[in-house]
Amino acid sequence: MNEVAKIRTDLPATGETDALPHNIEAEQQLLGAILTNNDVYDRIAALVKAEHFFDPVHQRIFEIAAARIQKNALASPVTLKAFLDDDPGLRELGGPAYLVRLAGAAISAFAARDYAQMLYDLAVRRELIGLGRDISAKAAKVEVSSEPREQITEAEQRLYKLGEQGVAERGFQSFLKAVTEAVNSANAAYQRGGGLAGISTGLIDLDKKLGGLHPSDLIILAGRPSMGKTSLATNIAFNVAKAYRRGRTHDGHEGAVEGGVVGFFSLEMSAEQLAARILSEASEVPSEQIRRGDMTEVEFRRFVEAAKSLEACPLYIDDTPALPISQVAARARRLKRTHGLDVLMVDYLQLLKGTGRGEMNRVQEVSEITQGLKAIAKELNIPVIALSQLSRTVESREDKRPQLSDLRESGSIEQDADVVMFVYRDEYYKEREKPGDHELEKMAQWQAVMEQVHGKAEVIIGKQRHGPIGHVELSFEGRFTRFGNLVRPWQDGSNDPGF
Repeated sequence: MNEVAKIRTDLPATGETDALPHNIEAEQQLLGAILTNNDVYDRIAALVKAEHFFDPVHQRIFEIAAARIQKNALASPVTLKAFLDDDPGLRELGGPAYLVRLAGAAISAFAARDYAQMLYDLAVRRELIGLGRDISAKAAKVEVSSEPREQITEAEQRLYKLGEQGVAERGFQSFLKAVTEAVNSANAAYQRGGGLAGISTGLIDLDKKLGGLHPSDLIILAGRPSMGKTSLATNIAFNVAKAYRRGRTHDGHEGAVEGGVVGFFSLEMSAEQLAARILSEASEVPSEQIRRGDMTEVEFRRFVEAAKSLEACPLYIDDTPALPISQVAARARRLKRTHGLDVLMVDYLQLLKGTGRGEMNRVQEVSEITQGLKAIAKELNIPVIALSQLSRTVESREDKRPQLSDLRESGSIEQDADVVMFVYRDEYYKEREKPGDHELEKMAQWQAVMEQVHGKAEVIIGKQRHGPIGHVELSFEGRFTRFGNLVRPWQDGSNDPGF
């Protein structure tokens, strides 16, 4: 065993290298197992790569063995000898005879996975040490082009990437496993009672159409100005955060069993303005009165009570303007690490910036942004709701209900989104068609139409990858910027769960 455990003498003998965590014996044992039984490689290939070995000679042995096994060729001390005959590092360890010694002292195949896990963990530790040194060296080097904030973002991205290594290695899974996961998801929806597989928006008819907000989905919520995009987004965010209840999920992990933690990137409005909107909805005090401070004592008391009840709501707002998509990803990861994250909202998509690399036109930049948002949804396994503007072509049509072609830079947005929804309020347009007071007949017709459309809004689902398209009717109270469940003629107010 002493002979087998002999280590490289040409490795740097400085304290710096010795301080790095490694286990040469474990590397030797694992390589020996692979050279003795090539089937061992298939068990550990998803976990260990050549760069996870500390000794450079062991890296080269593993690399060549892996290349041969992947070609369905034998990897043994004899077949590897030709490839490593002139390797100076191997020569110092005794030449090709070292390969024979490795195979001779090999562990049994069943322990190979444990050794592979050990090597992987040690490699991650070395990367962490290297990352720490890089951060320290960059911070010490004061340069105009290297801003501290950029260094923090870069460090976070590298750290998160390191943390996610090995997690995304899924590979093929059996149909039985896939069916089991589908049944578990359906069971969770059944247990919720509402038939929802995703997180409830708090709007019954919208939930029925969407089945809730699903993890890894990119949902685009679009509309013309004054249609209520931000109001609907804040309503959904508030409903999800208000319903948050933590417990054990159907897959056995600790997390949100109802509602969820919400992250809200508000690039247009300040956090204070957004909070005022949510408080207006919760306290039923008009937002313009809150802004002016024009409240009765009863209204102010209601306002304060609503604020107290919302203190514990897990709703986090970031109102930094003109954020690049890379910063959105980094901040979302940080929020998930520190407080958890179940739903992410972006208001609105066109105010984000791309990476700005090279000459990029606006369509390419928006394409990069939507792809980045979809990547965040998949990486963090959460629904991402991004608000989007519509082009002015809507205004030139007689029927002003929006459609997919009205999306600005529509190609990439429409393609990357799993769901595209439009907010439309007929009342907004009908108000502007009011005839003159002297036109009595037209005025009577206009008033009849206004009665029909007053306090109503539509959410038009123009695309849904996993369900039907169509439209959903909601109630809209402009004074409180609140969307709600529309009470049907055959329902009375007691059946409306309200807010």
